[in-house]
Amino acid sequence: MESKDAVAALGALAQENRLEVFRMLVQAGPRGLPAGQIAERLKLASPTLSFHLAQLRHAGLVTVTRDGRSLIYAADYDGMNELMGFLTENCCAGDAAGCGVPVCEPAARTVVRRRSRGVTRQ
Repeated sequence: MESKDAVAALGALAQENRLEVFRMLVQAGPRGLPAGQIAERLKLASPTLSFHLAQLRHAGLVTVTRDGRSLIYAADYDGMNELMGFLTENCCAGDAAGCGVPVCEPAARTVVRRRSRGVTRQ
């Protein structure tokens, strides 16, 4: 991951509603959630949610698939792990075990193959 991509991802997460959406999608797992369900749970108007989801997609943190008439959004675990890797790649100058920092990488890694960033149909 390049610095400009990390800045875009961190910038997308630096807004309360987007952070809530992203955390909800991470919790939902690879199946994701329909946009309507996200809006209902977070009490966000559809246009507001659409804006936030577009920001997260642009930053490489969310994917979308079409299931009939529904758009299903999911966390992009590859994008999330790339960001975490970028943030921790030089932890303690490469000697994380010897520097006394308890954790320098995500506690649990989820490996999910990246889907295209565009809307895909099922």
